[in-house]
Amino acid sequence: MILRSGFEIAGKRCVVIGRSNIVGKPTAMLLMAQNGTVTVCHSKTRDLRGICREADILVSAVGKMHTVTADMVKPGAVIIDVGMNRNEAGKLCGDVDFDACKELAGGITPVPGGVGPMTIAMLMANCLRAAEA
Repeated sequence: MILRSGFEIAGKRCVVIGRSNIVGKPTAMLLMAQNGTVTVCHSKTRDLRGICREADILVSAVGKMHTVTADMVKPGAVIIDVGMNRNEAGKLCGDVDFDACKELAGGITPVPGGVGPMTIAMLMANCLRAAEA
């Protein structure tokens, strides 16, 4: 199957870091529905670095700044950062060390400005759909 963006998921190794009912588990289910091979990890997963290095698609939703570092990223992998954290200066940042990973990644979402605006857009679309129903 192909996602609306045209990105082929079938046969891809997908790793989701985070097992929450809000993001981690639903994301894993969406990837599986697109025939991705999914591994769900968490902050205490043994050899998290090695597991992540196998991922063609890496989704981080663990809620801890700089959980994903460059040595965890397979060159060319797509990284989706769902984390929302604040650094020491109070600036919004994700789970991924963006500056260190951006050169390795085939694609990467920034924080802020990545999945957040899409989340809000889909929330509004669903509210409109519910109101019309």
